[in-house]
Amino acid sequence: MKNVILVSLAIFISTNVFSQDSLPPHLKGKIKYPIIDLTPFMGVLDVDVDALPYDASLDYRVVIDAYDSLKDSTKIYMPFSEAARTYNLNIANGVPKDKLRMAVVFHNFNMDPVFNDESYKAKHGIENPIAELIRKLKELGVHFYVCGQILGFMNIPKENLAPEIEVAISAKTAFIMLDQMGYSYLNVNED
Repeated sequence: MKNVILVSLAIFISTNVFSQDSLPPHLKGKIKYPIIDLTPFMGVLDVDVDALPYDASLDYRVVIDAYDSLKDSTKIYMPFSEAARTYNLNIANGVPKDKLRMAVVFHNFNMDPVFNDESYKAKHGIENPIAELIRKLKELGVHFYVCGQILGFMNIPKENLAPEIEVAISAKTAFIMLDQMGYSYLNVNED
C-alpha cells in the first residue's frame, strides 16, 4: 500500500511541477519564440533535423481541434496555446508566413474561451486571458471557428463571442470542409 501511495504521489508531482508559467530548468535559455511569446511553452527548441525539413513545394495547412475543458479561468486556454506553438514550430522549421494556413475549430459546451472580454468578465470577474492570443493569431491569418450547434444548444448569443471568432454551422462540417480544402487535422487536447 505504501508503494502505491508513493508511486501515485510521484506521478502527481511529476505531472504538476511545471505549470503553463514555468519551464523545467534544463530548458532555460534554450527556448526561442519566432513569432508568439505569451507563455513559456509556446516556444520551440532548435533541433538538428534528419527528416522532414521545410519543403518549399508544400502549402502548410493545419486545423487545430479545440474541445478541451477550461481548467483555469485565469490562464491561457491550452489548445489555443498549442495553436500558437504549432505556428511557432512551423516558422522555426523555415515555413514562410505566406505558406502557412491555420484554422482552429472550437467545440465545447463551456464556451468561455471564445467569449469576448465583457462576457468573460461577467462570468469570471476578469477579462478573457485568451483574448490577446486570439487577436495575435488572427492578425497572423489564423481563422477561428466555433460550432454553431453548441451555441444554439447552450443558448449563447453570437454577440458574446470575441470579434475574431466566426460561427460555422457545426464543428463536424467545419472539419469536413477544411479537410476538403487540404488542411491536416491536429488534436491538441488533453481531455
